[in-house]
Amino acid sequence: MAGAMGACVGGLPISVLTDSYKATHYLQYPKAQKMVCYGEFRAGYNKDKVDTRIVSYGLRYFIEQYVSKRWTLEDVERADAFYRTHMAPAYSAFPFPKALFEKFVRENDGYFPVKVEGCITAEDDYAPMCTFLETLLTMIWYPTTVATLSRRARDIVEATFARSSDQGKASPLMSSRLQDFGFRGCTSVEQSILGGTAHLLSFTGSDTMSAAYFAQALSKVLPAISGKKVGKGGYLVLRPDSGDPTEAVLMALEAAEKVFGCTTNTRGFKVINGCGVIQGDGINIQSMEKITLAVEQAGFAADNVTYGMGGGLLQKVNRDTMSFATKLNHVVYADGTAIDIMKQPLTDPSKYSLPGVLAVKRVNGVPTVFPADSGEVSAEDNLLKVVYDRGPVAGFTWDDFDTVKSRLRSEWEVTPLRADNLSPSLQAKIVEQTRLRGSKVIDG
Repeated sequence: MAGAMGACVGGLPISVLTDSYKATHYLQYPKAQKMVCYGEFRAGYNKDKVDTRIVSYGLRYFIEQYVSKRWTLEDVERADAFYRTHMAPAYSAFPFPKALFEKFVRENDGYFPVKVEGCITAEDDYAPMCTFLETLLTMIWYPTTVATLSRRARDIVEATFARSSDQGKASPLMSSRLQDFGFRGCTSVEQSILGGTAHLLSFTGSDTMSAAYFAQALSKVLPAISGKKVGKGGYLVLRPDSGDPTEAVLMALEAAEKVFGCTTNTRGFKVINGCGVIQGDGINIQSMEKITLAVEQAGFAADNVTYGMGGGLLQKVNRDTMSFATKLNHVVYADGTAIDIMKQPLTDPSKYSLPGVLAVKRVNGVPTVFPADSGEVSAEDNLLKVVYDRGPVAGFTWDDFDTVKSRLRSEWEVTPLRADNLSPSLQAKIVEQTRLRGSKVIDG
């Protein structure tokens, strides 16, 4: 927002878009020249160990809507007024790095003084502010989780089309087989946009118009809806909903077959004439797969059925669905001494973090993580790109929505279901960090 609101978003200054304790980090961190933190998903969808692929999505939204805002001294004063009464239980003053905020307003044109490129880097006087935006940027867990869920749902649809439809996965019906019915269950319009656009990376069907509109705004060209024509014959869609989802779909298909008749395709499955079924109650990726198998067993082609997913798509996920976390991983102290930071909880080895500044490049097609200081990843090969550097990056433009969709289609198919994406050099660094602590070496 501009004008009097300055860096405020929805009436809130960015200084309160964090956890309370992060406002005190400037008092707790050691004097440093540089601090770096990073974020990662530590597990596949729903802890799946067979298919650990993820669809990373949503960083652009948080950078554009929240981080790339100019602060003013007025914004700092408004934030300071809040922090003066934030300490419970007496509503007394709470620590807040007011002087650092005033400094970057004056010296950095009002932009928050960090660099974002997968990792977050803060330097010099601003080093203690490295993790201030962690709470906000951690929220990419949501659009990424929904995007991954939706793409996995597409796998289910593609599989049943490959088995039962004349054109298999190339069928023009494929992209419309899962509709987003989740808008009414969202806690905010913003959630509907983030989750809804994540779904639209894999499908074209959505009743969540906020997301459909936002995706069009991110696209290079608006769909030429006016140029599309509907045939005179029409098409009837039955929506049974009630009862057991599998039974409801089968009953609807059988009733439609009796009334409209059907033809048998080249794969031996029935395609109902001018009628289909949409099931929008009780749908998640587990029930979808169950329905597809039952529909095939009953002799019907996948062409006949569309699914609508609401809560199962946009609400029944959380940060632990794919275990997202952001951790400090590198510090250069004031005297120039550099150390790598690694978390290693004794009670939960799965929550260990990666030490040191990181870089990512493809190895046999797999995005693989390396120590940035190993010399193994050139700037050209590094998949981590600078998207914000103490302000908008000159010459940088985000890929449009259509390009992101296309990249997902091409990369999902060729990415292995599971791969060791930690380079030998990073694994060696983890082992060394573990031994320095006198702890048990992490296995896997």
